[in-house]
Amino acid sequence: MLGKEAPIQIVPYDPEWAQLFLEEREALYRALSPWLKGPIEHIGSTSVPGLSAKPVIDIMAAVGTLKESEGAISAVRSLEYLHAPYRHEVMHWFCKPHPSFRTHHLHLVPYESPLWAAQITFRNRLREDRNIAAEYAALKRTLAASFPNDREGYTDGKSAFIGRVLDTSP
Repeated sequence: MLGKEAPIQIVPYDPEWAQLFLEEREALYRALSPWLKGPIEHIGSTSVPGLSAKPVIDIMAAVGTLKESEGAISAVRSLEYLHAPYRHEVMHWFCKPHPSFRTHHLHLVPYESPLWAAQITFRNRLREDRNIAAEYAALKRTLAASFPNDREGYTDGKSAFIGRVLDTSP
């Protein structure tokens, strides 16, 4: 992908994560304004109060199409984001500042696409249901212990749980 990757580490929730998102969102609005077709959202586990997480702020920005937003790839380089061809058929994906030490992930996703809807729905379910959030936290700790240096294994291990939560969403 982009060289040596940081190991997966799950840490207790940090209330500062919300502020880090707000600060980054302002910079992203300035850099991405020509391509934005909707909001910039805090997603992932750091967006769920009380949930243990990898200490990486996940951000999703709404764009029109992936083709129309190709110019945004170079625009966010000034904010230290590195582009990677991860799931390139559904998003433009970036990490900041480097794969071996990540503080942020940025996902440029077509607004109201299936991926957009799934990310927002899953985040909202975790925020609304403490039991689901606790079950997810336990799963993530187990997967991080099993796949400390295998991001694909860690991510794949969460798929069935995420699918089940999305299938039972109101």
